[in-house]
Amino acid sequence: MAIGTITRQRGDDRQLAGTLPLHPPALLALHGLGVSYADAGAPEGRWILKDVDLAVAEGEFVTVMGSSGAGKSTLLSVIAQTLAPSAGQVVFKDQVVAGAGREAQPGCHRQIGFVTQDDNLLPWRTVWQNLLFPLTLAGKPSPAQLEHARLLLEQVGLAGWADHYPHQLSGGMRKRAALARTLVYDPPVVLMDEPFGALDAETRAQLQADLLRLWETRRKTILFVTHDINEAIALADRVVVLAGTPGRVELQRRIRIPRPRDPELIFKAPDFATHYEAIRSCLRKVPHP
Repeated sequence: MAIGTITRQRGDDRQLAGTLPLHPPALLALHGLGVSYADAGAPEGRWILKDVDLAVAEGEFVTVMGSSGAGKSTLLSVIAQTLAPSAGQVVFKDQVVAGAGREAQPGCHRQIGFVTQDDNLLPWRTVWQNLLFPLTLAGKPSPAQLEHARLLLEQVGLAGWADHYPHQLSGGMRKRAALARTLVYDPPVVLMDEPFGALDAETRAQLQADLLRLWETRRKTILFVTHDINEAIALADRVVVLAGTPGRVELQRRIRIPRPRDPELIFKAPDFATHYEAIRSCLRKVPHP
């Protein structure tokens, strides 16, 4: 059985206190995870993350926050298996998929999709060709896969743009295309590293709403890194805050605001101010050594 985090609860705040079997069992779990880099001034290396314990249930939407340097992007890279941890393990579906002493993989695990800050669309391919690219790597797409891709293109609002090239799209449209390309091979876990950070406020709010609609339809397990507290609360079932040097889980806060949610009006939701202040206070704490 997967091992997850046991917590002591006070209201919605959850502090780490050890391990216990989860109910329901975690789809994805991190145990004592740590990442260090070689540093001439530190014989044991410089730790970016250390002693990170986190369990994520199937279908859960978790947003990850933290100051610059807290290890948010590093955390996603380890889960995606593009970076090997220096300590601890990543467990997916009760199987250890990454751990200290294991080599990093040349590409993301096929069951884990990764949407980065850059859309990384291939400029010489059309939207449709970009969308099919992950499928063509495994061979010729089946009729069912092609139909799934067409449906995705409709769901992200790009059905009329299939024959256009990335340079002909707006920033928001490129993000939609990148999201569809990640979902086309149907990974159960999707990692998103500040995908909307460079967009204007109106486009960002629209993409947040689009993402929530897709998630409510498909119920993927999502870990979403953001610097925006409003965005973190609007999207998440749970907000996780990394803090310190090296980064550790400082706070886990369950967001019980009813769904569906309107990201532009999330500040009017019951308990929003309480959630916001708790997260902001944690982010403003002096990092522990």
